[in-house]
Amino acid sequence: MKDNLYRNLLNLAKKVCRNSYSPYSKFKVGAAVLCGNGSVFCGTNVENVSYGLSICAERAAVFNAVSNGCKEIKALAVYSPKGNITPCGACRQVITEFSKDAVIIYNINENEFKTAKISELLPSEFKMVEEPKS
Repeated sequence: MKDNLYRNLLNLAKKVCRNSYSPYSKFKVGAAVLCGNGSVFCGTNVENVSYGLSICAERAAVFNAVSNGCKEIKALAVYSPKGNITPCGACRQVITEFSKDAVIIYNINENEFKTAKISELLPSEFKMVEEPKS
């Protein structure tokens, strides 16, 4: 059952990957987020000539989900025709904001995929440090 769910999410990520705007890197990526309520939201990478203004597919998908009221991530699929990519550090931190247990699904090639928990990919996420009490 999970295999079918994960394949469906990867297929959605693959579909939205076609909309990638990546004229500089030529590195197309798509992502699909499964929310706690069962909703799915997608995103793709959008580059800018000023590279720092670009956004990854994973963050685009998470921001789309949050914009639509979803603040609990169960799983996130990331797809690239190049295969075998996981979310970058910034994306890992954003995903962790909404789930410590999210399953990350990523394609190895067109027929195979792997999974990992976000806590495995980012074992020490950034946290707010409380001020010491005097």
